[in-house]
Amino acid sequence: MDIKTNMMIGCLILLVLESAIAQRAATYAEMLGYPTGVKVVIFHVDDAGMSYESNEGTIKSIENGVATSCSIMMPCPWAASFVRYAMQEPMDAGIHLTLTSEWKDYRWHPISGKKAVPGLVDAEGSLWPSVREVVQHSSADEVEMEIRAQIDRALEMGLKPTHLDSHMGTLFYHPPFLERYIKVGVDYGIPVMFPGGNNKLLKISMRDNLIKQLKKDGKFREGMELPGNEMLENAAEIGQQIWKSGLPVLDDLHSVSGNWKPEGNPDDKAWGEYKVAQFKSILREMEPGLAMVIVHSNGDRKTFDRISSSGGSRYADMLAMTDPELKKFIAEEGILLTTWQEVMERRKNIK
Repeated sequence: MDIKTNMMIGCLILLVLESAIAQRAATYAEMLGYPTGVKVVIFHVDDAGMSYESNEGTIKSIENGVATSCSIMMPCPWAASFVRYAMQEPMDAGIHLTLTSEWKDYRWHPISGKKAVPGLVDAEGSLWPSVREVVQHSSADEVEMEIRAQIDRALEMGLKPTHLDSHMGTLFYHPPFLERYIKVGVDYGIPVMFPGGNNKLLKISMRDNLIKQLKKDGKFREGMELPGNEMLENAAEIGQQIWKSGLPVLDDLHSVSGNWKPEGNPDDKAWGEYKVAQFKSILREMEPGLAMVIVHSNGDRKTFDRISSSGGSRYADMLAMTDPELKKFIAEEGILLTTWQEVMERRKNIK
């Protein structure tokens, strides 16, 4: 084969590659102006305001660790304390829209009041313990009234929320609730956390959660076909709608670090190191784009263990977020850390 023929073949290959790249849909990260092929991550601490320990863990994870964002449970007892801190020491703080009160002996109530939203409360007058019960008993109008009340409480205290998301994912489990969640975000001009891209990590998260629940119910069998998820199937279309409304969209979401525990009876240090290894694994697994990785950090577990058996996992999340090894790994891998505030500013700059 002569040189001229080799050059022609080389040009054809380049044209094919260029065409393939042009046809590939851009990630939301690229649309927001981040470099092509780069992994951009928001390490996000849920449940600020739930307890003193939750506040302490959130602050440590952000100020001393790799976490870049958090969200506040406005109906909870320690929410006002965290809001004050977030305004004194500015940080990326959103609203963790809360429609459930899941612990047996530590409960909270709707900000709207039970007379205004009777379908949102149980016999104790607290928010329902489970997502299933919220969907079963509550109307979309009640849900919208309550999430607006939670946002308004934060605004009245002087906080400008950087984003909205959903405690226990309640707003994602019923299409009418999801519709109101997006509507409220658009009305207030506040980004709504929604994964509308490749969703590789989200699929892993949802599979892990489903298997965990099936095992708990005694219904899991190896090799069984797992049911699909309506929200996941429609995620791309919903993401496009949110983007067109002027709000940013995630490419992916990971939400199950709470399921990570090494075998046996690990001490706190070993549990934290195990989670560091797991975070490294999912960061390698994720595709380029903008992803949010959810954690639940506690500053200690002395009191929280009285609230929930998740105290050990939450303390391990905080240890992982503040572990120098994870920070070093992120830098070596060229992963960019960002915040919801930066993401929204980038979205505003797109005409």
